[in-house]
Amino acid sequence: MKKNTKTIERNPLYVMMSKFLGLYLVVGFLLRIVLMVLSPDDASYTFGSILRLLSIGVLSDFGTGLLLFIPLLFVYLGLNEWKYSKVGGWFIELLLLAGLLYTLCCHSIFDEYGGGAPLIAKAFLSWKLFSFTLRFLLPRLRDTWRKVTLYATWGLYVFLFLFISMGEVIFWQEFGVRYNFIAVDYLVYTNEVIGNILESYAVVPLLIGVLVATVGIVFWNSRKTRFRLTKLYTPRLLAVHLGCYTVLVLLGYLIVWATHALQSDNQYVTQLEQNGICDFCIAFQSNKLDYDKFYPMLPEAEARAIYRREAGLDSNGRKTIGDSLASNRPNIVLITVESLSADFLTRYGNKQNLTPTLDSLMDKSLVFDRLYAVGNRTVRGLEALSLCIPPSSGESIIKRKQNNMGNLSVGMVLKRLGYHVQFFYGGDSYFDNMGNFFGRNGYEVIDRKHILPENITFANIWGVCDEDIFHKSLSVFDADAKQKKPFFAQIMTTSNHRPYTYPAGKIHIDGDPHTREAAVRYTDYAIGQLLREAARRPWFANTLFVVIADHCASSAGKTSLPIDRYHIPCLVYAPKLVKPAYIDKVCSQIDVMPTVLSLLHLRTEVGFTGKDILAPSFRPRAFMATYQDLGYYEANRLTVLSPVRNVRQFTVRPLSDGTFDEQSVNQIDGTLLRKAEANYQYVNLYLKAR
Repeated sequence: MKKNTKTIERNPLYVMMSKFLGLYLVVGFLLRIVLMVLSPDDASYTFGSILRLLSIGVLSDFGTGLLLFIPLLFVYLGLNEWKYSKVGGWFIELLLLAGLLYTLCCHSIFDEYGGGAPLIAKAFLSWKLFSFTLRFLLPRLRDTWRKVTLYATWGLYVFLFLFISMGEVIFWQEFGVRYNFIAVDYLVYTNEVIGNILESYAVVPLLIGVLVATVGIVFWNSRKTRFRLTKLYTPRLLAVHLGCYTVLVLLGYLIVWATHALQSDNQYVTQLEQNGICDFCIAFQSNKLDYDKFYPMLPEAEARAIYRREAGLDSNGRKTIGDSLASNRPNIVLITVESLSADFLTRYGNKQNLTPTLDSLMDKSLVFDRLYAVGNRTVRGLEALSLCIPPSSGESIIKRKQNNMGNLSVGMVLKRLGYHVQFFYGGDSYFDNMGNFFGRNGYEVIDRKHILPENITFANIWGVCDEDIFHKSLSVFDADAKQKKPFFAQIMTTSNHRPYTYPAGKIHIDGDPHTREAAVRYTDYAIGQLLREAARRPWFANTLFVVIADHCASSAGKTSLPIDRYHIPCLVYAPKLVKPAYIDKVCSQIDVMPTVLSLLHLRTEVGFTGKDILAPSFRPRAFMATYQDLGYYEANRLTVLSPVRNVRQFTVRPLSDGTFDEQSVNQIDGTLLRKAEANYQYVNLYLKAR
């Protein structure tokens, strides 16, 4: 029997929408299964939760898929014959030519965006003018050109979707969430991010595989279907198509809104039932959060009063720390280590001996055993350590244009006391706006640009290796000491970051040398080298070293704020200045520098929220936050403030393995809630950059 090989011509919009939507749902379903398999051990999926996330996930993908067809609508509108008429064609020619001349000869609106926007505009308009001119003047090219354009558009949709799905797997392994504000932030720093991807993964084989899959999918779906290229619609039919599509877009929006409003007690389930592309768009749109519109509010007078009482501030928002100001002012070196979770250290349960240097320092240092990071990004840790305030909602203060915090910063405080104040970073300090922030707040910024090429022994896309930035720091400290002035330096490391590359021959590691564990071991080795070199300097005896993480290696957990994923190490090492001890108090990154200033008897007036952990009046508590969820932890209860004016509280019970059991409570503790509200409300609304 002869097979029917007849091809059918169909409306290209219908073909692309139906075929792509089917692919989108199938791949989205499979992607969720892959992400479930790759989830951490604490994900604890039940049969019911799996059924829920897969069902809601398909619905979420369906809604997002409908919204993704909006660009196709503009392609569809362009598939008309009127534009090739004599009047219409010359009008479009003149319009495109005027637009191109505007971008080439004038200071255009695209120049306001900076970066690659002007170049992209010029390239786009040049191409549109060239392509339309050919089609307008050479009618025989039109059908072929339209066919190539439509198949290229279809292929681009499939390619980008498959590539983004592969990226979601990588992102999930790194952060334990779907695309979110971190992905949005990384778009700004394409050089580092693309370089990181190229150094960390086999990108070329991946791209080839995705390209082959794209060609195969488009070819398979085109076997018996061809695009109709001419006479696609009459004005009346176009109106019908637009009406139907408007209904589909509204349906997609409602589905997405409904599915993304759902929450589960297990955050892994919440993440997996959502759509990564949609989450990315939501994060992009809500890059800034107006606190008073999204979070629960107290009357201003009450919020100010509670905040000042809890922070120990007077009516002017100031307080005095330290008990004297001796002529001998010790040097302070604050080493902020990239992604150093507490559980990498032997004291906190690690069995791999990853940090022999830090482990050996424990009994020689003042150690804060229950100290918590304020966030899950480097800028959050730097913000906490330099400003000593709870985290802001939305993006960090460091990344904002209005980030001059006047006399609030630690740098300004110590500069007033006669210190050289410096910030060291092994990469380019434009990343995350670090250079701008520290430069405006009392610090001299020293980054990769200040290291001579011959002094760089190893570097990757994130910057020079930790040894190189430590060597640079030592040379600057020697110069500072010769001027007979004390110095305060904050050093931000980079080596403990994917792609986890570092100088060869420095450490012994079994297995893959490019793992997080190997990078932690190298950073620990580099810190040991720094301290040994410093011990040979005459200024060492009068120097205090603080070793602390910026944040944990991972912040994902069953709840939005899993407390154990915010637990970081903090050691204060100064053999001649500080007595070793282990401090078993819940405390925060924002308390570290006020404690150091008090330890060194540096009497000064400050506006910090953070307090001296060693003071008898210190009340154990910690602040921790994601991009949107703001947490306050006190008395084994975690209060979480979320958009839109949502409040949750959890009882927190420590477990024997170092993790915590967090159980939601029905009865909110009003006192703890008001403390959380007051602190975050004050920092976000009343503590203005100046």
